[in-house]
Amino acid sequence: MNTMSVNVATVRSAASVAGARESARNFLAGLGRPQIAADAAETVILVVSELVTNALRHGGGICTLDLTANSDSIEVAVHDGSSEAPYMRTPDLSDGTGGFGWHMVSSLARTTAVTQRPAGGKTVCALLNR
Repeated sequence: MNTMSVNVATVRSAASVAGARESARNFLAGLGRPQIAADAAETVILVVSELVTNALRHGGGICTLDLTANSDSIEVAVHDGSSEAPYMRTPDLSDGTGGFGWHMVSSLARTTAVTQRPAGGKTVCALLNR
């Protein structure tokens, strides 16, 4: 099994979401065999963007992103300071307040999980096909 893990970014502002995406691109580009398919890589980048954005918006404004590559999957894990788990809500089509991200992440991922951290906060994980 080819497993690699990297602490990609500590994100402190919405402008840093782009940096998290770039870090994830670099991580994926550096993977050995089996390499990740282009469409799967774009799915990982999209999930990184959504989870980091949600952590900034709902998790206290600071988060850490970890990526782990397994032989057939990529795990995206975002840690933030809020203990409130993400939940499905009706997307807002008129006021622009969101509601699309968790639906999208849940539909793109093989599985998702939310775990409470002993020191406070939570980790939101999405497991994606490689």
